[in-house]
Amino acid sequence: MARKVIPVDKRGTKDKGGRPSHKPDDANRRSVQAMAGYGILEIDIAKVVGIDPKTLRKHYRDELDTGHIRANARVAESLYQQAINGNVTAGIWWTKARMGWSEKTYIDHSGHVGISHEEALKDLE
Repeated sequence: MARKVIPVDKRGTKDKGGRPSHKPDDANRRSVQAMAGYGILEIDIAKVVGIDPKTLRKHYRDELDTGHIRANARVAESLYQQAINGNVTAGIWWTKARMGWSEKTYIDHSGHVGISHEEALKDLE
């Protein structure tokens, strides 16, 4: 009876087969963070990086959690710069969204409007 050969890796442990372990690098971290900031789905980000979505979440949790915050901060910074540099539309948006200003018109309905029934009859005579 022949003995079964079990492959071992360089450390002398049993080779479990499958894909090699994923090693995140700075380029992938920036890419994942940017895509998460743009609102790309995790399953699609994983496809681009070439890993399973579980592996993506394991190695890039921080990038996935903070990508949208960093993207929003950059857009807010750009909008702010435009507003202070004289872009009226950006300034109006900033005052409404960030400062709570509005263009509401208030109408007071507490008073009486029009003429009484008696006054209307007098006008008909």
